[in-house]
Amino acid sequence: MPYLLAAHVLLALAAPLLVRRLGRDAFLVLALGPAAGFVWSLTQLRAVRDDGAVLVSYEWMPTVGLDLAFRLDALSLLLTVLVTGVGALVLAYCARYFSSGSAGLGRFAGVLVAFAGAMLGLVLADDMVLLYVFWELTSVFSYLLIGHSASLKAGRRAAMQALVVTTAGGLAMLVGIVMLGERAGTYSLSAVVAQPVGGTYGTVAVVLVLAGAVTKSAVFPFHFWLPAAMAAPTPVSAYLHAAAMVKAGVYLVARLAPGYADSSLWRPLLLPLGIATMLLGAWRALRQHDLKLLLAYGTVSQLGFLIALVAGGTADLALAGVTMLLAHALFKATLFLVVGIVDRTAGTRDLRELSGLGRKLPVLAVVAALAAASMAGLPPLLGFVGKEAAYAALLDAPELAGWVSGLALAGLVVGSMLTFAYSARFVWGAFADKAGVDCTAHRGVGPLLLGAPALLAALGLVAGPLSGRLGGDLTSYAGTVGGGHPHDLAPWHGLNTALGLSALTVAVGLALFVRRDLVAGVQARMQGPGDADGAYRAAMRGVDRLALAVTAATQRGSLPAYLGTILAVLVAVPGVAMLRGGQWPDELRAWDTPLQALVAAVALIAAVTAVRTRQRLTAVLLVGATGYGVGVLFVLHGAPDLALTQFLVESLTLVVFVLVLRKLPKQIVERHSPVTRAVRATIAVAGGLLLGALTLLALDARVSEPVSNALPKEAYEFGEGKNVVNVTLVDARAWDTFGEISVLTAAATGVASLVFLRKRTGAVPRASASSPVTPEPTPGPTPAPRRVWLEAGALMAPQRRSLVLEVIARLIFHTILVLSVYLLFAGHNVPGGGFAAGLVAGLALVVRYIAGGRYELGSAAPIDPGLLLGLGVLVSGATGVIGLLVGGEVLQTVAFEGTLPVLGDVKLVTSLFFDIGVYLVVVGLVLDILRSLGAELERLDEDEEMYASAGTASPVTQGAR
Repeated sequence: MPYLLAAHVLLALAAPLLVRRLGRDAFLVLALGPAAGFVWSLTQLRAVRDDGAVLVSYEWMPTVGLDLAFRLDALSLLLTVLVTGVGALVLAYCARYFSSGSAGLGRFAGVLVAFAGAMLGLVLADDMVLLYVFWELTSVFSYLLIGHSASLKAGRRAAMQALVVTTAGGLAMLVGIVMLGERAGTYSLSAVVAQPVGGTYGTVAVVLVLAGAVTKSAVFPFHFWLPAAMAAPTPVSAYLHAAAMVKAGVYLVARLAPGYADSSLWRPLLLPLGIATMLLGAWRALRQHDLKLLLAYGTVSQLGFLIALVAGGTADLALAGVTMLLAHALFKATLFLVVGIVDRTAGTRDLRELSGLGRKLPVLAVVAALAAASMAGLPPLLGFVGKEAAYAALLDAPELAGWVSGLALAGLVVGSMLTFAYSARFVWGAFADKAGVDCTAHRGVGPLLLGAPALLAALGLVAGPLSGRLGGDLTSYAGTVGGGHPHDLAPWHGLNTALGLSALTVAVGLALFVRRDLVAGVQARMQGPGDADGAYRAAMRGVDRLALAVTAATQRGSLPAYLGTILAVLVAVPGVAMLRGGQWPDELRAWDTPLQALVAAVALIAAVTAVRTRQRLTAVLLVGATGYGVGVLFVLHGAPDLALTQFLVESLTLVVFVLVLRKLPKQIVERHSPVTRAVRATIAVAGGLLLGALTLLALDARVSEPVSNALPKEAYEFGEGKNVVNVTLVDARAWDTFGEISVLTAAATGVASLVFLRKRTGAVPRASASSPVTPEPTPGPTPAPRRVWLEAGALMAPQRRSLVLEVIARLIFHTILVLSVYLLFAGHNVPGGGFAAGLVAGLALVVRYIAGGRYELGSAAPIDPGLLLGLGVLVSGATGVIGLLVGGEVLQTVAFEGTLPVLGDVKLVTSLFFDIGVYLVVVGLVLDILRSLGAELERLDEDEEMYASAGTASPVTQGAR
């Protein structure tokens, strides 16, 4: 089973390339995936008959009891046959339905195959969490397929509507799954059904799960999204909205019915909803003029019919339900594919504009008539067998109260009458001759386009007479519902009440079709004030208005207000709990040495002064002083690695602040009232005291030996290094570090994208590519040329140059780079590492930029920062493969020892390469910051000055206006 899913994933990924190479014929190749699944499912038929189920399971999250568990039994086998068989035929149909030049065809093909794989995983999953994953994947893929034509507003709106409705139900379903799994002690679906969770708790959980089922299968009042989804291409409607996705809810109800059909809310909830959906959908189908919409509302009606059957909770109703499920997939997929052919050949789907297609396309008319006859319940087709079985099951249902079975039977009979009427309306509307209507079929129908619907219609015809043999396989599921044994399926049970009801259904349905004008008049007079779609739109507008009101009330754009609210809640909730129940330590030691108290006092004074100063630069420097003070405390507490990182980060942060401050006023002009300042001070002091107190409580609450005691030994034995901090980052927590450098890469890209107004790729302009700035001529003798310490020194205006900075940069730049390389290679055993080394190298670039400007930065680092960022992530990620090659885990450190000339004994650990990737990411981050907040802002300032001197506004200023 997993191999089939993997095959669908690979085909989905390869689909765009195949379409690019083969055009629309690529669909024939892609159809091989579902076709292989169909053949495989047929080979498993004997195993399912003999053993009842085929089980496959792999550990997924063993600590929480989640497995990649798959189960193939009679019910899932039926759905697997439908998903794969119809999927293969629809893909083959697409090979002639679309033209090779259709926009986005490769993406469409990939998503359609991916949906087929997700639906296959859904019906095979035996772990409820895994089922939910596939459930949501089908929602996402259906969103992409419905909205395939992005230029169509109706398609975008329908896709969003379907996603919102089905995802909302899916979230409720997830809560129900968690409730069932936690109470049952397992997330195995078969186990939860075999030993159902009872009581009020179980009933609530099952109702939440059913919320996902009814939204997915478009059951009233959530039926409105399905007709809107007809904006999708016709193959999507034939597959998702006839044979696959909308069956997911029916499948889930059928899967849960053996265990929960007797729960208190099961039948009272599902039977009325199913009957109401059947009647509503059929009634709405009678007034549609678009053939596709007629089928859409017919699908809504049939889904209600299926829900009512599989939710009935008796063996006979379950057998009728799965029989109708198969019949519906066959005839409804056929009819949607027929509509696609009619639309292509006649150029319209409006039955008022169609006439004479039955004479011009007789084979297609026969195919449509067979499928419609099965939908209408005419013998000997499979639809008749399923409908007859449903009537018989309700006529003899001792498990149901008499009035319940009577009302259900009446609803199904009336719904079937309406079904016959709209089935006849479909055939008449598409193929009959109509007076005064001229319709030209301007395209032929090829065998491949006609083959898929013809084969499905033929299967519906053959399956009816052979339903006795077919029922043997379906009975194994039906026998698990209600504890009884269902009656045999057959196209003929003699003259009985069920047959009489079928005759009545045909007679009344035919009368409704013949008097369709009268029915249309009645429907026009019965127009209500609104519908479910209107209610959905009103609800979404209300949500939008509520969101705007809440946003306006809470998101005021004030960072102090946000931070103050967060800190106030932190103080009020954990703070009160701490004061009431906290166990305070018996004794407190303020410091180990007086020097610690002195450093803390200096940091505190700097923090208080930073709050009171009105100069932005002064405030930044004072905040930096508090950071350096923390770094000194790290040193005094014996944490050199933390101290080194703290010093480097603080230095780089100061540089970034200074670069940003160039675009801000020098003075902090904002003034606050004494009350505001007092409130802020109170919150700040309370927040600081709370965090300090929480630290004391956490330290005193330790009851076990600290894990840090064993870290030095573990770091050397497993990480091959003596520096515990670095080994933790590149080995024990390598995945976390990899995630962090990925975030750094995204942050650097985001910051630069906000600043750059033009292309940001490529290297910074270098001095060699620019002309030096020529100062204004001055009277008197020509001064001797100044010595240039930096390559770009001559390009800076004289008033901006600093000889001291140029000399310092020239002297220390390479020394700092050598130091960064040393920290990189030595960091596994002594303080250092890739992060600290990258920061040191970045500070070297900062020195060059400050001394020589943006052209000097280009000379110091003539490389695209994006290349460094991407290469760093790639190197760190690729390191994980080494561990796998030697039989270990991903990102596990591997050591190689040997003797080299000159160097002697050498020990090389693979985590060094991971650290090199971190080093490249940090250097790329710093370089990107210098390019965006430094060089690019500098260039914009130069442009402003140039345009100002010319007396015109720069493009940036004009855009701001």
